[in-house]
Amino acid sequence: MKQDQADVAMLSTPLPAAERIEAALQRAVDALKPPTCPPRLAAALRHAVFPAGGRLRPQLLLAVAGACGDDLPRLSDGAAAAIELLHCASLVHDDLPCFDAAAERRGRPSVHCAFGEGLAVLAGDGLIVAAFDVLAQSAASAAAAAARLPVVLRMVAGGVGPSGGIVAGQAWEAEPTVDLERYHDAKTGALFEAAVLAGAAAAGAEPGAWAGVGVRLGGAYQIADDIADVLADPKRLGKPVGRDRQLDRPSAVRRLGIEAATKLLNTRMEEALERIPACGGREALRAQIAQIAARPLRSLRAGSLAIREGGSARQRG
Repeated sequence: MKQDQADVAMLSTPLPAAERIEAALQRAVDALKPPTCPPRLAAALRHAVFPAGGRLRPQLLLAVAGACGDDLPRLSDGAAAAIELLHCASLVHDDLPCFDAAAERRGRPSVHCAFGEGLAVLAGDGLIVAAFDVLAQSAASAAAAAARLPVVLRMVAGGVGPSGGIVAGQAWEAEPTVDLERYHDAKTGALFEAAVLAGAAAAGAEPGAWAGVGVRLGGAYQIADDIADVLADPKRLGKPVGRDRQLDRPSAVRRLGIEAATKLLNTRMEEALERIPACGGREALRAQIAQIAARPLRSLRAGSLAIREGGSARQRG
């Protein structure tokens, strides 16, 4: 079968994860073009996905898949693209006037500022549909991939739904009281968890063995984002700062203060790395995940703030 041959070819000449992710996203977005897709909507969709952001979640997915064997790279690439498309969709919706009213994203006008609010809503919706279409297509031609698809699909969907996923995270902001950990777990941790579990499932491993790794990484990432909202340079961050206070959003810094929030960030990182199960190259994977997760911290200008990367304390200036 064609996809079996493609998997064999990909395994014999493997590409770096970043190239695999961008290629998969390009294929996905290239399919969303005129004449079947209206031109301005097609432009809005591309604006939402490119140029690349951090791509942390798909890189995490491929790192876990690699540690588990990654014997069906077309499936893992499809899952990685789906995770990133869902993340991009969440950013488009998050920036809308009814939520954050953010004028800038990744150093450029947000989608609703560039294309209008109506097209931004449709672009976010379109990316959600495209994500699951890409994932289905990645398993369409190989029996082994098709057999794994239901589990991968369930892992991905769990990261975005109203029961503990991104939708729940956004909705918690409308509640009168919020448990900070539950809010962080849904708003950010859930999609990181989906990336880890889907990466394991795509490679044929038992995803349950990886439970808790992603949600803790996501929690650390969200705390870093909360700190960045207070301390980061907005030009380096690529978005406005001070939004948590302006919008009265739950925040680790507002709830705990900078020092306690930093300690909690370090604890979440350490817990995530400790939960990585026995697998091929576990220590190399720990280092890789620590590197991926630490990237957002580089936007901070926190003086003597001590944030551990991969277990060692570093001073940020």
